[in-house]
Amino acid sequence: MKAIVLAGGYATRLWPVTKHRPKMLLPVGDSTVIDRILADLESDDRITDVFVSTNERFADDFKDHLAASSYQNVSLTVEETNEEDEKFGVVGALAQLVDREGLGDEDLLVVAGDNLISFDISAFIDHFEQYGDPTLAAYDVGSLEKAKSYGLIETEGDEVVDFQEKPDNPKSTLVSIACYAFPADAIRFEEYLSEGNNPDEPGWFIQWLVGNGTVRSFTFDEAWYDIGTPESYLEAVGWELEGENVVAEDATIENTTLGDNVHVLSGAEVVNSSLDNTVVFPNATIVDADIRNSIIDKDTHIESLDLAGALIGAHTQLTNGG
Repeated sequence: MKAIVLAGGYATRLWPVTKHRPKMLLPVGDSTVIDRILADLESDDRITDVFVSTNERFADDFKDHLAASSYQNVSLTVEETNEEDEKFGVVGALAQLVDREGLGDEDLLVVAGDNLISFDISAFIDHFEQYGDPTLAAYDVGSLEKAKSYGLIETEGDEVVDFQEKPDNPKSTLVSIACYAFPADAIRFEEYLSEGNNPDEPGWFIQWLVGNGTVRSFTFDEAWYDIGTPESYLEAVGWELEGENVVAEDATIENTTLGDNVHVLSGAEVVNSSLDNTVVFPNATIVDADIRNSIIDKDTHIESLDLAGALIGAHTQLTNGG
């Protein structure tokens, strides 16, 4: 089996923090979003090769990240886009990748690189191999409003009998989370596209598959976070830290109160301040400030401010009155 990790998004809802950084490399505890997935994939002997699919803008970031890692079976594949409006759509990019890397002859696992999933991917593959049908991971988001943003599924047992991509009026809260396993004979992206179908979201392809054969679901009850907004990112960090704090050895914390779920990265300095549910990136400086539910990017200086729900880009200077 081969695996594709989708890492080509531009994460505009997380700008400016992700304007020059792929969101998949955002820290979550002692790891990153994508490394949790890559480590899980590499530990399963059934997966012989893992392809991280990204765009030209972030190709160097991933090259450097993978070069510094110890992964043996992970390689980078790059789609020729630099901007959001140049994207081929996920299904279009998958079709090109399958052709470019010659992946059509084996079973294929596809997972979004911004998924923080708590289940063991090996258990998902076990479920897929039990039947050999296309299989998706499913999660109950518990809210009809949230369900509008995802592919909604209806099941009988573990068979998917209906799939609706981003419905306006969802009938349930069970959604697909962009983790799929396809037998080789279901890698039909080119056929799907040749019929003029939507190239953007993989859910449209799954909906098409449901109409053309059997699709299975793997439903799990543990945590899942779609890292697409500042709020969901901080929720994922909070889930990982469980109320604890992570402070880099070379960070400076002086006369400062740390609440819950605070991550202070390398070289950052926090003095005479209070932090809660906040990530502070490398070499940022925070002085005489009260900061909550915020993301503070690298090389930023914040002084004498009270911030809540802030998303501060790199190299920013913010002081009271300025």
